[in-house]
Amino acid sequence: MSVEYNKPKEWVFAEAIHSMYQAPLYHLILEGLLLVWIFRLLFFKSYKIQNKIPLSKKEKDDLVKEWTPEPLVPDLQKTLSLSTPYKEITGRPGKMITVDGKECLNLASMNFLGLLGNERIAEKSSASIRKYGVGACGPRAFYGTVDVHVELEERLAEYMESERAISYAYGFATIASAIPAYSKRGDIIFVDEAVCFAIQKGLHASRSNIVYFRHNDLDDLEEKLKIQANLDKKDPKKASVTRKFMVVEGIYMNTGEICDLPRLVDLKYKYKVRLFVEESLSFGVLGQHGRGVTEHYNIPIDKVDLVVGSMEYALASIGGFCCGRGYVIDHQRLSGHGYVFSASLPPLLARAAVEGLDILQDEPEIFNKIRAKGKLMQELMKEVPELKISGFYESPSFHIRRKSTTNQSEDEKFLKVLVDQCYQNGVCLSIASRLSHEEHIADWPASIRVSVSVEMSDDEIKMAAHVIQQAARYAEQ
Repeated sequence: MSVEYNKPKEWVFAEAIHSMYQAPLYHLILEGLLLVWIFRLLFFKSYKIQNKIPLSKKEKDDLVKEWTPEPLVPDLQKTLSLSTPYKEITGRPGKMITVDGKECLNLASMNFLGLLGNERIAEKSSASIRKYGVGACGPRAFYGTVDVHVELEERLAEYMESERAISYAYGFATIASAIPAYSKRGDIIFVDEAVCFAIQKGLHASRSNIVYFRHNDLDDLEEKLKIQANLDKKDPKKASVTRKFMVVEGIYMNTGEICDLPRLVDLKYKYKVRLFVEESLSFGVLGQHGRGVTEHYNIPIDKVDLVVGSMEYALASIGGFCCGRGYVIDHQRLSGHGYVFSASLPPLLARAAVEGLDILQDEPEIFNKIRAKGKLMQELMKEVPELKISGFYESPSFHIRRKSTTNQSEDEKFLKVLVDQCYQNGVCLSIASRLSHEEHIADWPASIRVSVSVEMSDDEIKMAAHVIQQAARYAEQ
């Protein structure tokens, strides 16, 4: 049994002095310098107070008068010169639209399936107003979940043949909330350079490391994935905690082109990357049953980690949705900012979306019709020598641009003249809007997004194409 004795304080002090004499010289010098530095920080100020003569009241007033604050917003006149004046719509928009009192064929609204004025949807929505009122007045987790919201999400999951779905009150906020719900600071997102502005906002909110690849160039994407794979091999510890994502659109809002989903799925499994597909323009259009680009390529939806869509185009309602596996979707109920902090979708619009899904299931032939009309319009546009087409050949939404392009300003003037001439002759078009000072590609080519509806007859489409051809000829003079 060992017994410990308390040493007198004098012994401890003597041992400390003895240890100091045995320490190396460099060690003593370093400790001495540290003590001097600590003494300096404690007792000396890091700046010198200079004797300054205080300013008089007149001098202060003069300085205030000379100071010019930076503007909070751009110059108003400059903003107005770049913007297009709003036109007033009266009446119910459909294939025909009344703009500033003039009735026109509507090629500006993305009412692909003609559900905007559908009587079945109007009757169900009216009944919903009498039952629920006009709004929810609360986020989903705070008494904002109505039974029709649950029904809508169940119907969306069933329709998309997905395990689960979640709905948002605002289409733009859907993908902008979904991305930062999964990808955080330090994670890596590989994204097509032509993605829409909503995706760009989601990328910014995620604070992740963004790697852009050339538009629809999957060879460029694979090259960047290889580079990242080599970096992961050099630092496997970091790679094990870094999540990697690919974000693309089914049909790109900015170009109208379709993504190469089969190869994207191959790259996903080859490089172990999660895949998100934004299907706002392909939902309700592509595939035998309108399920989008996954059905178009006959790829099971569970091969894609997250499918995001909008209810504001094909369903002619408001809001958006996400589909995927149960644990993936449920994560958004606590982490999707647009879901957690926004008032839920008004019940009347949720009911409109449910009824729209019923119509899509009752009338599956509608998808062949809309793709045929989109194809017809694009074929007619190819005959216009002053224009070039950008878009998937069966999509009802595509872009037309000036073929003999000179510069951005001149191209925009050309398109404005074309739009004005079409309006004068009964066809409504709109130049695709851009926030050039905020978007990833500031100098994106100016274009007009043309959208056809299943309600339009072939003769009406041919008439619209003829008007556009004449307007393009006039604008080029």
